[in-house]
Amino acid sequence: MFDVLFSIAISFAITFLAIPVIITVAEQKKLFDIPDERKVHHNPIPSLGGLGIFAGFMLACLIAIPYQSATDFQFYFAAAFVIFFLGLKDDILVISPIKKFIGQVLAAFLIIYKGNIQIKSMYGFMGIHDLPEMFSLLLTYLTVIVIINSFNLIDGIDGLAGTLGLMASAIFGFYFLQVNMLAYSILAFSLAGSLMAFLIFNFQPAKIFMGDTGSLLIGLVNAILVVKFINVANQTDIAVPILASPAVAVAILVMPLMDTLRVFAIRAFNRRSPFSPDRNHIHHLLLDRGLSHRNITLLLVSINLLFILAAYAGRNLGCTWIILAILIVFFSGIAALYYTRPRARLFVAKTIDAQEGELKSSKIVPLTTDTILEHKN
Repeated sequence: MFDVLFSIAISFAITFLAIPVIITVAEQKKLFDIPDERKVHHNPIPSLGGLGIFAGFMLACLIAIPYQSATDFQFYFAAAFVIFFLGLKDDILVISPIKKFIGQVLAAFLIIYKGNIQIKSMYGFMGIHDLPEMFSLLLTYLTVIVIINSFNLIDGIDGLAGTLGLMASAIFGFYFLQVNMLAYSILAFSLAGSLMAFLIFNFQPAKIFMGDTGSLLIGLVNAILVVKFINVANQTDIAVPILASPAVAVAILVMPLMDTLRVFAIRAFNRRSPFSPDRNHIHHLLLDRGLSHRNITLLLVSINLLFILAAYAGRNLGCTWIILAILIVFFSGIAALYYTRPRARLFVAKTIDAQEGELKSSKIVPLTTDTILEHKN
């Protein structure tokens, strides 16, 4: 327990001390996230907060994790460095989606082939248990890459990705602590400590963004934790067995995971790249209703917690029924948001006739049936 508290203290302190320095340097070097028509902030804001998160997380892990009993962790940290440099380059220079995808596949390769992170069973989901090796590897790659991108894509408003990452890593950390898997608990709580410090500067109004450096790291660490959780929690000889662990894992990551799969499907249906930007995310739907960043973050995290509690309470029902219920409830909520989405009001510029010798002036008026007929005539 001391090692866990020590890791939280180190990661929090390092990140908390690093963020103000990063903000100052970013302002001096003009390293800002510049607003555009798709983004929701209106002023240039530094986007290198992931540097502070990575520094606190990595230093806490290197100091607190007992490596004699955690030989796989060297490959987790190698993958974290791949993700770190990938995100840093994208935050400063911007890289193409294909290069970002290749980097994510490399990170996934390190944790799957070298770090022994692999989904080997569906634990009864759709009646499936043990998986063939090839299908197991493909499913694990898909899971890891989707989770990495899910936190990257949900990072659209102040505090949302950080709070969801904090919630997920804290839950996984607490579980691994209960089953005496100290190294994984420290891994989770080191990230949680860094995110707690970062959120002090990121909640609305944000002074800094985590950027891809931070969001990709959150996704990678949670991908490791969720696959390990799925494989461990269904064992009957551990202190706290959890039946239907895949369903509980889906509930823990339901907001970033389901929103990412939904947005990927929309983009694929429209014959666009899954990594192309748009405004179809759940936080965009809520922003259109006038909710603030803070209220959206608190709302989505609260709903996520309700999903977790419901999945855990119904864990004896089996994976299939729980995941089906999660899908129905989540997409019913999304459908309701789309159905009640406020309609954008269109405006036209109307020219006002002036007397001879004077300039004509224009004004903006709402687009109505009368104005349409007037302009047709």
